[in-house]
Amino acid sequence: MNVATKIDPLKAKDFASDQEVRWCPGCGDYAIIKAMQKTLADIGATRESTVFVSGIGCAARFPYYMSTYGFHTIHGRAAAISTGIKLANPNLDIWVASGDGDSLSIGGNHLLHLLRRNVNLQYLLFNNEIYGLTKGQYSPTSRMGTRSPSTPLGSVESPISACEFALGSGARFVARGVDTQQKHLPGVFQRAWEHQGTSFVEILQNCIVYNDDVFAEFTAKDIAQDRQVHVMHGEPMIFGANEDKGLRVDAESLQLEVVTLGENGISESDILVHDETNPTLARMLATMEAPEYPVALGVLYCDPAETYDASVLAQVQEAKDRLPEADLDEYLRRGHTWTV
Repeated sequence: MNVATKIDPLKAKDFASDQEVRWCPGCGDYAIIKAMQKTLADIGATRESTVFVSGIGCAARFPYYMSTYGFHTIHGRAAAISTGIKLANPNLDIWVASGDGDSLSIGGNHLLHLLRRNVNLQYLLFNNEIYGLTKGQYSPTSRMGTRSPSTPLGSVESPISACEFALGSGARFVARGVDTQQKHLPGVFQRAWEHQGTSFVEILQNCIVYNDDVFAEFTAKDIAQDRQVHVMHGEPMIFGANEDKGLRVDAESLQLEVVTLGENGISESDILVHDETNPTLARMLATMEAPEYPVALGVLYCDPAETYDASVLAQVQEAKDRLPEADLDEYLRRGHTWTV
């Protein structure tokens, strides 16, 4: 008699590989991988059905440190290769780990097409506003004036906003988190996993060596509550250490403005309620910058649509149904052919 062996659910530690983690001490990537391992345990993931794909950069070491399938690809091509993996085996759960340079410089074109196609996978963009692995050159997200080995007098370029780029490319799910927020980040990852289609998550990640404290103006513990708003669908966008600040739309400019509850007769009913299905609101939230505005964290936009891989596979099945006895060799050899 065969007896089925009960398989216990995997814990966070079960998703850690046997490889020595070799990021710089204090790097935000340590916090991100901890949040990811917790997420995989929470959602009941299995190692044999999970794949991590990466390009080049510090973030690209992610597949080595996960006890799952993994593919360390080439610079900027993780989006393209992960698309191929999903089409080849749609049952795989794919996570892409990529930095701001890998995603938005050499990989910008590939990321754009991944987002507009809506391939069913999760794309994590680690944004530290610098090239870390290649020793601190400025990146597409570096702010104007950033001094680096490649911009010694300061960058003169306008930076790319990762979430705005994703929304403009047709992404159906856009979220943002901070590396060290261990209570918040796993929840964002889980929402991304639950979404059917390309889930784009920007993670604001500190590079302690080449761009330390670049996000300190809104992540420092003493000011974080007054400089961040954690948005939740259907909830008023209230923030502040005393929960006394909020966002509303100015009637004249039609732009978001920060108001204080209790001042000028403003009450909670005046505060804007987050609607994650509203693309216009998502764009407004994505553009907010400290200190004038709080930085929006959480799911900015979520509006599911049919996925690319489901559509492609449906076409493949339709073609098979139309010509069940089709012979590929016959198709290759018919018409005008010649022998070399």
